[in-house]
Parts: sequence; C-alpha cells; structure tokens
Amino acid sequence: LFIPFIKFCINERSNGTKKSWDFMQTHDSVSVLIFNTTSHCFILVKQFRPAVYMSEWERSKLKPLQPAEEESAEPAPAEPKVPEEDKAGETSEGTSSHQPPASAGVTYELCAGLVDKPNLSLEEIARQEVLEECGYDVSVTKLRKITSFRSGVGVTGSKQTMFYAEVSDENHVGEGGGKPQEGELIEVVKVPLHEAMTFAFDESIPKTMGVIFSFIWFHSNMSPKYKISTNV
Repeated sequence: LFIPFIKFCINERSNGTKKSWDFMQTHDSVSVLIFNTTSHCFILVKQFRPAVYMSEWERSKLKPLQPAEEESAEPAPAEPKVPEEDKAGETSEGTSSHQPPASAGVTYELCAGLVDKPNLSLEEIARQEVLEECGYDVSVTKLRKITSFRSGVGVTGSKQTMFYAEVSDENHVGEGGGKPQEGELIEVVKVPLHEAMTFAFDESIPKTMGVIFSFIWFHSNMSPKYKISTNV
C-alpha cells in the first residue's frame, strides 16, 4: 500500500507568516467492537506495529543508566553463547545496542481495516474484517454503528467508523488471523467482560484508544442488558 507524503503551505493573512505542514494521504477505516454472547468476552486482536516498536526503541536509547549500574565496580559475568538468529539486539562488533524485544511493538486493538473497496459499504467492509481477522461470520444487519471520528489528526486526518457486533460460538467459522500473504500476523485475544475495565485502564497493557473508548461505551450502553459488572 503506497501512502504518499504531501506538503502544503498556507499564508496567514493576519501577519503574512508562511506556514507549512506534512501529512500522509491514506484511506478512512472501520473498527468493530466484538462481544461473544456465549462466553461473555470481548474479541480483540493483537499484532506487531513497527511504528510502536521504533518508538520504544528510541525511548530505550534515551533511558539513563540506573544508579546500581553506574556504581557497580564488579566485572560483568561472562555472557552465555547466543545463537546467531537470536542476536538481533547486538551490533556487528558484539556490543549491545539495547534493542528491545519484538514484544515491545505488540498492541491490543479492535478488529479494524481500511475502507479501500469503493463497491462495498462500510458495514460490508467491517463484516469482511471480522471474518478475516477474528473468524466470525456476522450478518451486515447485525452491525450497529457506535460513532465515527477523526483518527491520526496530526498526521492523516482520516475518519474511522466504529461498529458493535454481537457474536456467538455458532458464528465462529474460522481461525482468523488476517491474510498472511498481505503481511498480516494477527492473534485473536479474548477479554472476559468482568475484566474489561481493569484491562482498559491498565497502563502496562499496550492498547489503542479505540479499545478503551469502546469498553466504556459498552459499560454505559450494554452492561445493563447482561446484568454483569464490568469491574469499574
């Protein structure tokens, strides 16, 4: 998928100052909060995001040494021999580059996808994404629109439309996981309803704002229907 960078300029009439911005031109998107009524759990996806990984890598470079590391005068113990395929965190000279593990780039997200099929409605695209990523076959008529909003306002300004879908084990027709041939490596994750709000506000769990917002929406609009505490 080619995403062009575009620069444009605007002259401020008030003082004649010329300003410029960079942004990426990309597609709008859809996301789906999936709730399994059989097991009373949310269906999320977990995947590796290169931008998140690089952000964590840059952050690790700036992290200062801990006092214990600075004051230690004892020689470091000999390191065990590491197989060649596991040396991703070392430079060619064999010194550590503090490269974080791949798990640092993994995030929990709603099932989502780009609006890149002009002949399909938003609901039809959302249905395809639920089937491809999570393995559930959901009728278009069962998709409920929650809201739409702007995402990536500082970079893309694209619009995302969020849906809600209830599924059951009977709708589970595949393993999901996305399309490996398109580079998608997606893991399907279940979050029990009674743990949802704890999950949403646990800062140690990397997740998108869509997960947090949709869990709050569910608590406000759907929890009374199931008479189950979402652990707020």
